[in-house]
Amino acid sequence: MDEEEPLASWADRREQRLRPVGQLRAVPLAHGQQCGAHVAPGEPRLILRWDGYQWLPETVAEDYAAAQRILHGIEGDGLLRPAHRGQRPRKAPGRHRKPREV
Repeated sequence: MDEEEPLASWADRREQRLRPVGQLRAVPLAHGQQCGAHVAPGEPRLILRWDGYQWLPETVAEDYAAAQRILHGIEGDGLLRPAHRGQRPRKAPGRHRKPREV
C-alpha cells in the first residue's frame, strides 16, 4: 500500500485479487491431495466451496465428468440438442447466385 493512496482504493484493488465467495473446486478423494484431473478420471471427487476463509465440503461427485457438470452448472448429460428435431435449417435470407464467368 502506497502512503498517498486512499484506503478505499487499496481495499478495492485487494478485493479484486481475492477469489470470489462461493467458488467451487473438485478434489479427488482417492489421493487425498490435489492432483491433475487426468490421474484418476473414474474416481469420486469431493466438491469444495470457498466461503471467503476456507474450503468447505459441499458434495461428492461419482467421477470427473460428474464433477465438471457440477462445477460448470451443466444439467443432464451436457449434450446440446436442436430444439426441433424434424425441421431442416432455414436458408439464409437474400439472393444467392453463382458467380458469372467472364
